[in-house]
Amino acid sequence: AMKLQSPQFQALFTPGLRSVAELFEKKNYELRIAGGAVRDLLSGMTPQDIDFATTATPAEMKEMFTSAGVRLINNKGEKHGTITARLHEQNFEITTLRIDVVTDGRHAEVEFTTDWEKDAERRDLTVNSMFLGLDGMLYDFFNGYEDLKNKKIRFVGKASERIQEDYLRILRYFRFYGRIAEKPDDHEPSTLQAIKENAKGLAGISGERIWVELKKILLGNHVNHLVRLMYELDIAQYIGLPLDGSLEEFDRVTKNIQNLCPKPVTVLTSLFKVKDDVTNLDLRLKISKEEKNLGLFLVKHRQELTKAVGPEPLRPYQDFIMDSREANTNSKICELLKYQGEEHLLREMQQWTVPSFPVSGHDLRKMGVSSGKEIGTALQQLRDEWKKSGYHMDKEELLSCLKKL
Repeated sequence: AMKLQSPQFQALFTPGLRSVAELFEKKNYELRIAGGAVRDLLSGMTPQDIDFATTATPAEMKEMFTSAGVRLINNKGEKHGTITARLHEQNFEITTLRIDVVTDGRHAEVEFTTDWEKDAERRDLTVNSMFLGLDGMLYDFFNGYEDLKNKKIRFVGKASERIQEDYLRILRYFRFYGRIAEKPDDHEPSTLQAIKENAKGLAGISGERIWVELKKILLGNHVNHLVRLMYELDIAQYIGLPLDGSLEEFDRVTKNIQNLCPKPVTVLTSLFKVKDDVTNLDLRLKISKEEKNLGLFLVKHRQELTKAVGPEPLRPYQDFIMDSREANTNSKICELLKYQGEEHLLREMQQWTVPSFPVSGHDLRKMGVSSGKEIGTALQQLRDEWKKSGYHMDKEELLSCLKKL
């Protein structure tokens, strides 16, 4: 049996966790770390958040915590068996072991159990189905640790059964593949078959849930391979992607942005040919307004807004920002530069601050220009001169320029 004693594991034992462990021990309820946190710890990472599983029912936990004077945080998890307790400024989410009784491909009705293996059986992937005792003992019913070491992503038990319990698991398979697998094309053929046969089930999953997974896939490894698979396995049409996505462009752009930390939409837009593709994605996935605007911006400008030949390659982008009346044009231009793979220009752009126009109407009045209409015209002419100078002319130079005009 494997016993974990890594520094990351030791670091979990805060005063809060020690108190929680003590309470459970007193009552003889078993408490273990579950799911993703176990996977992270075994990979030598510090988990972002930790889920605990227990043999105690929600009612038993409530009774135990309340009589110990522990504050419970009311959240909606209770009907799924989750209680959240707050000790020493830290929240602990603890869920009763359970079996799915009825599933409809989206959510499950559960009943509680004290059988750890039964609970592991209803989890999606082997690498997510392990438990870790607080003594560091690993409980692994489906060879999750082997799979993790071999960088294999497999469903627990029969792939088709797991998928039919919740069709979103198709995308979770892709997401963890992109996170853990070493080589792009290392799938079990039977898994891909099960995914293809059940792809239609994704039509019934809410856009918001799909978008959460898809964004993580787009920023993970092997994204090019995984998106191609979505087309080969007939998934694309059910998750808002265009039927005839530009896979060549996608291929090119995913290489461009490898180390540039793009936004998910920036990666995805390379599949799109026209702005309707962005609109359709939004209809299906309910992406944010900012995400939608970025997609539309990239589709519109990715071809003709490019660097200048000559000593000032950034000028077209800078001019675009200066002429734009919108607030976040700067960040959109940075995403465009990532899309185009212009790493050096991106760095320069990130260091460039938008200069402010040095002349005001007040200055012109002092020079004797009085009518509002004339002031407007003069300001526009000076702005043009200023732009031609690469935004270098200062107030004096511009005003003396006005005299000539």
